[in-house]
Amino acid sequence: MVKPSGLVKPVSVTQIAGRYLAHQEGLPKLPVPPLQQTCEYYLAALTPIVDPEELNHTRKLLEEFQKPGGVGERLQKGLEQRTKKMENWLSDWWLQTAYLDYRMPVVVHSSPGVVLPRMEFSDRQGQMRYAAKLIAGVLDFKSMIDNETLPVEYLGGKPLCMNQYYQVLSSCRIPGTKRDTVVNYTLVKRPPTHITVVHNFQFFVLDVYNSDGTPLTIDQIYIQLEKIWNSSLQTNKEPIGILTSNHRNSWGKAYNNLIKDKTNKESVRAIQKSIFTVCLDAPMPRVSDDMYRTCAGVQMLHGGGSRWNSGNRWFDKTLQFIIGEDGTCGLIYEHAPAEGPPIVVTSYLYRKKSEMVRTPMVPLRMPQNLRVSLLLLCSMAHDLDMKVSVFSHFGKDFPKSQKMSPDAFIQMALQLAYYRIYKRCCPTYESASLRMFRLGRTDTIRSTSIDSDKFVKAMDDPAKHNTEKVALLDKAVKAHRAYTDMAIRGQAIDRHLLGLKLQAIEDLAALPEIFMDTSYAVVLHFNLSTSQVPAKTNCVMCFGPVVPDGYGVCYNPMDTHINFAVSAFNSCQDTNAARLAQALEDALLDIKTLLEQTPKAKRSTAPYRPS
Repeated sequence: MVKPSGLVKPVSVTQIAGRYLAHQEGLPKLPVPPLQQTCEYYLAALTPIVDPEELNHTRKLLEEFQKPGGVGERLQKGLEQRTKKMENWLSDWWLQTAYLDYRMPVVVHSSPGVVLPRMEFSDRQGQMRYAAKLIAGVLDFKSMIDNETLPVEYLGGKPLCMNQYYQVLSSCRIPGTKRDTVVNYTLVKRPPTHITVVHNFQFFVLDVYNSDGTPLTIDQIYIQLEKIWNSSLQTNKEPIGILTSNHRNSWGKAYNNLIKDKTNKESVRAIQKSIFTVCLDAPMPRVSDDMYRTCAGVQMLHGGGSRWNSGNRWFDKTLQFIIGEDGTCGLIYEHAPAEGPPIVVTSYLYRKKSEMVRTPMVPLRMPQNLRVSLLLLCSMAHDLDMKVSVFSHFGKDFPKSQKMSPDAFIQMALQLAYYRIYKRCCPTYESASLRMFRLGRTDTIRSTSIDSDKFVKAMDDPAKHNTEKVALLDKAVKAHRAYTDMAIRGQAIDRHLLGLKLQAIEDLAALPEIFMDTSYAVVLHFNLSTSQVPAKTNCVMCFGPVVPDGYGVCYNPMDTHINFAVSAFNSCQDTNAARLAQALEDALLDIKTLLEQTPKAKRSTAPYRPS
């Protein structure tokens, strides 16, 4: 249970003690899907992406795996027993395997960024004033968390797990030489009362509460930010924050050496314990309006390299708000504690009254002469190929007018765009929220299906009539919608298969053959890693690809336009972010034209039936 910190007053007289805990206990547990169902859908997911011979081999392995009294049944029973003993049979495993055991740098490879609407600052006072409002707004949000008065979110009339909101403040990832950990300081005896502010690669501790426990006003915060700015006019030649962008094993070793020094240890602990971090960035190089969003996306993901703002970060910190002198604003978050939607909601909040009072501010002395890892970050920054764009021809209004799910519509356009470039379908990951369940994180919506495969192959086939193409599109969209519903109800295949594999490892049994099969490696090689992160503000989230020859695609569908962020790696000759972004735009327009040219009377209204 998250207890009130005692630092802030209740935001509402209708506060209910223990509300968070009571809400959480009322949520259902994540189910374990039926074994046969998962095996059937696994074969269906493989059908469009592996050759018939490989598919046939996998079918035989699955038949063996499912035999009564066999290994599959034993592992399934193990998961069902685990469900009885734990709040969520998956959450601990997922945190470890997806994040804490992952040894690539968190920068680009794991941590998403969010580009917020550009601000117009006439001077640096504008930047400071905006930062002060943002800090005050997030402190308002923190008071709702401390007092357990955060409004519960619903999906389809069902309450969602709110746990992730309680993990993003006062938390930080701690590097290890083989495995990382996440520490949350909200529940310690004396919860932190400070944030960290970074300017010119220098880190400062800023106390954001008065001695009586009330939060600082906007004007108090503004005065403190001015002090920070004025005492850090020269750029720190040793951008210590860049260490956090390193390969996790290397950073783990450097970290252990770093904290042997008492001052270093205290400084690092102060950053880790802080409620959140605010990065006051120097302006990036001027670019055209067309290129601005892309450059802003890059700045949120990695800061532009050590020459620009990458030293102005502590990439292990869960939540870092970025406010550029040139009006570029957004945030980056370390992914282990939470998914995108709670982070985007957190970024809405900046409203406060103002009054002028001064409070003490303490600069942190950072360790010197640590010149490691600068080259690594530069190479990562150069390797990221990014395209952030606004598709302005229509938004979610058009798919809705066609009685189609906007998300499924966009995913089918993405399937078509990829197929047109590569003449094949690929494994596609779209994140599905499991927040209907206690401590739920995500599962995978597999956008590439037998039905999407038939549609993309028919779309540019001159021998196919428009009515047939539309019928195939309808079926593909409905298939995506049906799988999405399965996923959010805890019935998708990916986390179940992972659970069966981890159960075998935990039982110290031999790994079943289905997990050593070529098909299993292929199905998990997500050339398209995608996510819909809708927001009330005109923002877009961005993240890097999850495989060397893949793409990361995030989108925010607004009513009349769609914000897209597409990423790839320059080191892969076969991928190009701008090319996929253009192909996606063409696909969306071509599908719209197809629907408009096909009389609605001739289009199928029959319910979806799986192929």
